[in-house]
Amino acid sequence: MRRIPDSVAMEADAQQSLVEQFVLYLAAERGLSVNYQLSVRQSLEHLLRFLSVRRMALQDVEEGDLSAFFGEMGQGLASSSLRVASVHVRIFFRFLAVRMLIGKDPAMYLDHVRMGRQIPETLPEGVVARLLESVPMDDVPFGVRDRAILEMLYGSGLRVSELTALKNEHVDDRERFIRVTGKGGKTRFVPLGSAAAECLDVYRRNARGLLLGGKKSPYVFLSRRGGRLTRERIRQIVKERAEQAGIVEHVFPHVMRHSFATHLLENGADLRVIQELLGHADLATTQIYTHVEQKRLVELHRRFHPRG
Repeated sequence: MRRIPDSVAMEADAQQSLVEQFVLYLAAERGLSVNYQLSVRQSLEHLLRFLSVRRMALQDVEEGDLSAFFGEMGQGLASSSLRVASVHVRIFFRFLAVRMLIGKDPAMYLDHVRMGRQIPETLPEGVVARLLESVPMDDVPFGVRDRAILEMLYGSGLRVSELTALKNEHVDDRERFIRVTGKGGKTRFVPLGSAAAECLDVYRRNARGLLLGGKKSPYVFLSRRGGRLTRERIRQIVKERAEQAGIVEHVFPHVMRHSFATHLLENGADLRVIQELLGHADLATTQIYTHVEQKRLVELHRRFHPRG
């Protein structure tokens, strides 16, 4: 099988063709039953419809997208059916990755995001503050870089792919905005909070040049050798910094984005504003965060009301 060269240009029929290849593989090489093949096809057609609404290609899918997909799917399925669908999606993406039909398997860490939960994982504000403040700004260049990364993930709600693609030309220092190209090639402008802007400024002035080591790169966040940071490396950085801060919660890049949205909602932001900041194509995707707020209100009622 040949490698698909451009996922953005991959049309719906091409994505459907990949599903057909996978089902044929299950029949011819794995010898699985017709009923199982039909079940797999049904799960994957749900996935393709989800991606079609968001104008996404299979190669663009990330862990957070799959988490959102199963959160949406779980509203109409029993947990047992959802687990079956999760198996179908995991083996499908593994099939594509092994055959180099996509660049990387986004379902690799699905177990770690507790797939099937309808409410996204978030961190309390105090835990986020402890994580951010634990990274020393006097550690140049890595502490400064990592603090800026964490501040950007939380302060602007960026996807990790958007963070790795961020270039210097996308940052408006005077107006404190960044230009982000998200899913489906949609561009949005996201404000930089004061903390994120300060850390980003310190990183770019004092640390980025040390990482470049005389090289040139348009990208903001760089590795120790001056190359563009990968999504996997940012995942490792977030995990390592959380462990160093003594945080027991599971921390990964997308949980910072979830926390960004949830804390905005808890502090009174309008849901449509949050939708715009996150770059969601439709409000239904953003509405998952209302479940977090509803859960919090229920817990407060039970705790403080005399008949709660």
